Amino acid sequence: MAPARTRVNSLHVAVIGAGAAGLVAARELRRENHSVVVFERDSKVGGLWVYTPNSEPDPLSLDPNRTIVHSSVYDSLRTNLPRECMGYRDFPFVPRPEDDESRDQRRYPSHREVLAYLEDFAREFKLVEMVRFKTEVVLVEPEGQKWKVQSKNSDGISKDEIFDAVVVCNGHYTEPRVAHVPGIDSWPGKQIHSHNYRVPDQFKDQVVVVIGNFASGADISRDITGVAKEVHIASRSNPSTTYSKLTGSNNLWLHSMIDSVHKDGSIVFQNGKVVQADTIVHCTGYKYHFPFLNTNGYITVEDNCVGPLYKHVFPPALAPGLSFIGLPWMTLQFFMFELQSKWVAAALSGRVTLPSEDKMMEDVTAYYAKRESYGQPKRYTHRLGGGQVEYLNWIAEQIGAPPGEQWRYQEIDGGYYRLVTQSDTFRDKWDDDHLIVEAYEDFLRQKLISSLPSQLLES
Repeated sequence: MAPARTRVNSLHVAVIGAGAAGLVAARELRRENHSVVVFERDSKVGGLWVYTPNSEPDPLSLDPNRTIVHSSVYDSLRTNLPRECMGYRDFPFVPRPEDDESRDQRRYPSHREVLAYLEDFAREFKLVEMVRFKTEVVLVEPEGQKWKVQSKNSDGISKDEIFDAVVVCNGHYTEPRVAHVPGIDSWPGKQIHSHNYRVPDQFKDQVVVVIGNFASGADISRDITGVAKEVHIASRSNPSTTYSKLTGSNNLWLHSMIDSVHKDGSIVFQNGKVVQADTIVHCTGYKYHFPFLNTNGYITVEDNCVGPLYKHVFPPALAPGLSFIGLPWMTLQFFMFELQSKWVAAALSGRVTLPSEDKMMEDVTAYYAKRESYGQPKRYTHRLGGGQVEYLNWIAEQIGAPPGEQWRYQEIDGGYYRLVTQSDTFRDKWDDDHLIVEAYEDFLRQKLISSLPSQLLES
C-alpha cells in the first residue's frame, strides 16, 4: 500500500513495555508527531535484557498465583547472532565507546552489552522521558472509538486513562511452554523451565535431562556440563534412533525425544536408552500472553497463534487503533521491531493507509491456508525463518523505506547455519569477515559511525 498524501492530527498513544520493541515504537511514534506514554513494570528500560539473579518460586512457572519474574536471561547468555546485524538500522550495535573496558567488544556479546546498547539508544533519542516506570498495565479494552488503559503503580494505586491507540510491546518470554512427558506425574525427580535457569550450581553431580536443543537448550546443556555428572539432551527434531556423545565433551549425550518417565526415576528415550535422572530442564519455549487485553473474544491465542492479525501486527477489526510489535520469531528482532514500528506510526498518522478490514481478513485467511498446505503446525504461525526477507522487505516497501541490506540478511543466514552446525564454537569462530567489513563500511558511509573499529583495521 503506497503512502497516503494526507496526514491526520497526531494521536495520544499508549505503548506497553519499554524493552527493545517498546523503545523503538516510542521513538517512531514521536517521529510521526504522536504523543506517547510508555508503561513499564520494571524500574529501567531493557525488558527481556534486564538480568536478575532471582527466579520464580515455582520452577516450572505453572502456578497462576506465583510471583512472576519477567526476565528469562541466564548469567552466561551471549547473543545468538552477530552484533552488526542485530541493531536498529540507524543506530548500529557497535562497541560504544571502543575504549571502554566495561563494555563487551565481542561480536557475540553478553546480555549485559545488549542492555547497555538499549540504554544508549534510549539516552540518544531521549526516550526515558516518555516512560512511566514501575507501572503495570492491568487492563486494555475498547472505549467507543478509543481505548481505555488501566494501570497500577508500585504503590498499588490504579489509574484509568483514554488513548487513541495502543501498541502492545510486552514481549513473549515470560510465560513458559512445558513439554508433555508421558508418566511425568509419578516421576519423582525435579523439573525446571529455562525461564528460571540462571547459573548451573544447583545441578552439581546430578544426571540432568534437557528437553530442547535450540538456542537456550544448547546453551544451558553445555553450561551445566561443568558441574553435572551427566547431561542428556532430548530433541524432537532428531530421528528416533539418535544416540551420540557430543564431540569435545565426556558427559554430554544427544538423544531422540523422551518416550516415557517412571516412578523409579528412570527416563526412557525413543532410541531405547534408559537413564536414572535427577532433574529435567524444559528448554521448550514460551507462550504469547496478554492477560491485560480484553477485546470481547476477538483476539485469541490458540496453540501459540495470536489472531487474527494482518501481517502479525494489526487485528483487522481493530486496526490501526490496536497493534502488536515483535510477535514473529526466527528473524532479525530489533530490525523487525523498527520496521513494524514505523509502519504502525505511519498508519496512525494517516501517512500510510491500511487495506479494508475485509481485505486484511482475506490476507490472514490466505496466510493460514498457506501454512497448513506446507504442513506447518499452528504454533509456527509467527515463525518467519526463510520467509523473513520477503516479510521485512514488504513492510519496508509500505513505509517507503529501502529494503534490508544484503549483508544483514547474509549474516543472519550464516549465523543460524553456524548455530546449528557448530553450536560449541559459533560465537567465537566464523568465516564471514567480509560481511563484517561490508557492514561497518555501510555504517561509515551513512555517517552512523565516525571511523572503522581498530580491530577491523588490524585484520
